Formats: sequence, structure tokens, C-alpha cells
Amino acid sequence: MSTDKTLIRGAKVLGGDQQDVLIENGTVAAVGTGLDPEGATVVEAAGQVLLPGLVDLHTHLREPGREDSETVLTGTRAAAVGGFTAVHAMANTFPVADTAGVVEQVWRLGKESGYCDVQPVGAVTVGLEGKQLAELGAMADSAAGVRVFSDDGKCVDDAVIMRRALEYVKAFDGVVAQHAQEPRLTEGAQMNEGPVSGELGLRGWPAVAEESIIARDVLLAAHVGSRVHICHLSTAGSVEIVRWAKSKGWNVTAEVTPHHLLLTDELVRSYDPVYKVNPPLRTEADVRALREALADGTIDCVATDHAPHPSEDKDCEWAVAAMGMVGLETALSVVQHTMVDTGLLDWAAVADRMSFRPALIGRLSGHGRPVSTGEPANLTLVDPDYRGAVDPAGFASRSRNTPYAGLELPGRVTATFLRGKATVLDGKLV
Repeated sequence: MSTDKTLIRGAKVLGGDQQDVLIENGTVAAVGTGLDPEGATVVEAAGQVLLPGLVDLHTHLREPGREDSETVLTGTRAAAVGGFTAVHAMANTFPVADTAGVVEQVWRLGKESGYCDVQPVGAVTVGLEGKQLAELGAMADSAAGVRVFSDDGKCVDDAVIMRRALEYVKAFDGVVAQHAQEPRLTEGAQMNEGPVSGELGLRGWPAVAEESIIARDVLLAAHVGSRVHICHLSTAGSVEIVRWAKSKGWNVTAEVTPHHLLLTDELVRSYDPVYKVNPPLRTEADVRALREALADGTIDCVATDHAPHPSEDKDCEWAVAAMGMVGLETALSVVQHTMVDTGLLDWAAVADRMSFRPALIGRLSGHGRPVSTGEPANLTLVDPDYRGAVDPAGFASRSRNTPYAGLELPGRVTATFLRGKATVLDGKLV
């Protein structure tokens, strides 16, 4: 849709009263009732909820190097379908995004795609090897303006390297996003350590392997006076450590994935590798703790950890299957199912956890802004009354490794606008 003027009529802005929102030349030109501008393309939105465009702090786009599973183009198309107007692309590509050249390549591919903004995440260490700091300053000063650094997929387990990284990024208000996994405690781990792993005979991934790294890193961040962000927090114990750190006033933030808000390790009894993920699916008690922590703000935001894999890497025996799930196209539906429909969050709080806070953590300008006059028109329109089964065959992503195939979930993104341009309309890519 190329028109410069669009009227979204009768939407519930952040779940509140019905209003009309006029988009003109890439910005929100007016918000009110009874708006009827001449020449505007009208999107009828009665009964639908209008949110600021969603922001994902944790997306694997795989390009460069693993274009068989995803590309920047296909990944951003999936993001738009899911209601995202910006994603942070993780650094574990081939080559690793540990130089200004690679992050600028990813950033430019995002610009060319046009479906959502792509903010590269820079590696903390060269080659994700945990031995030598990467070019943090050069990546920060590049055209991509990197502010989030992570070795995600691997833990920065060396305390000295982690301290140095925290000290370095402080100079330009960056943040280190930690994949909290003590490697020696999880060597050969296949699933959550607990009764189910014992019954199945699979080597367990203990909660303490996550919690011990988080405890160390919040102490390091406090000591240095820097920002640390905890990726894909998954245990009740981790929640308590983050809650304690925040009570001290330390600059600690955390994310939770949609799948850790819904799924448990009981599903592994099927031995279906679609449920193999890192960190692993945990217990029902952990799921309850994560939902409560997201509701009370201890966990700052929802991040998808969208991890696409080709079928040959997932349709195989459990022991050799790759870890990860796609999540961009189902994230908002899972959050509605687990948090909104259960009464734990309202839609304004969803906007906070899926747009405002992740944009703030990532220091991403132009996103996570109020739906008000003069703001960039990065917007998401969702029909909360929709119910439908997840069909991976219809995904925009290049990969299909979803744990929700056939599951009926609520909500459907009907429109996504990136700076006023519709990237999704009537639930379909434009």
C-alpha cells in the first residue's frame, strides 16, 4: 500500500477506548474520534487492539552463513507477520558478527528488506570463543550503531572477560546480554534436569547452571556500574536472583521467551525434537514463576529467541537434533494465551513488555513509542477474538520448527505498519 495517508478506524488503542488513528507521511498525524480525512485509505479496525510495533531483543536471522534455515529477508517477513517492526539479530552467524563489517552487512540487508528494522547484536568475544573481546567499540561506532552485545548460543563463562566487557560497553551505554549457562554443568545436556530426565534417561541441564551465572553477572554489573541483560531466563530460581538484584537498584534486565511461558519438560516424553531447545523447557512450577515475574515486572520483556533450523536438523533422533524453535509468527498469540486471557496482563502491559521495554533496553530509537500525535507510525493491529490452529505450512519463515503445530491459539495480527507503510494488511504480507 503506497498511499501516504491511512486511517485506522475504531481501534482500541492499547486495549482502551475505540479511537481513530490517522497516519500521514510515516507518522501518527492524529488520534481521536470521528476522524474522516479526505483521500485516506481506511482500515476498519472495530474490536481490534492497536499496539506500538513489537520489538524483539532476540532473533536469529542466520544470515550470513546459514541461509538454508533463514535469511534477513525471510526472517523480517516472519517478523512483520508476527507484528514486529524491529528485531535484534543475534551474532552467531557464519562468519560471526564480531566486526564492524559483518554487523553493517546485516544492518544493510535489513534496510533492503523493508519489512522491519534490523538492529544487529555484536558478539562479545572473537568468534564466540570466550577468549578475547571482539571489536566492541568499532561495532558501536559503525553505521549499525550496535548497543547490544551477546555471545548467545554460548555463555561468556570467564568472569574476567565478562567484567571487561561490562566495563567496555559502559562507555557508550551498551549492554551485555548473557546466555546464562555454566558449560561444565551442562556438558552433554539434552533436557531439563529433573524427574522427567531421570525417567527418560537423558542427561539433564540443571537449573543451577543458569542461576549461578546470573548471580555472578548481576554482582559483576553492580561492581562495574554497567548494564547486564539476561537472555531467555527460564527458572524460578533465576527469577528470585533478578528480583533481588533489582531490589538493590542494580541495572539488570531480563527476558523470557513465549515457549518458556507455556511449555514444560513433560512434552519431552514424546522424544519429538521440536521440543529440544536451549535453555530447555522447564517444570510447571518454573512456568508459573515466569508468568508471575513477567506480570510484576521482574522480567522486563518477552523475546522470541526465534531459532530457525532446516528440517534435516530437527527431523532426526533426539540426541543429534539441533536446539531451537521458531517464534516470531506465534509470539503475540502465546502471550495473549498465557498472560492476557489469564488476566495476568492487559494490552497496555503487553505493549510495555513487547515494545516499550525491549526498545529501551536495546536503545532503539523510533520504536517502542506511544501511539500519539507526532510519533513514528510503527504500529501493530491485532484481532484478539480470533482463534485458529497454527499451520507452519503457511509461515513466512523459511523454517518450520514450531512446537505449536496444530495447537489452537488466540489472536491474529491483521496489520503491521513500518513508518506508516503497511507491511501486513488483512493478515497477509503486502
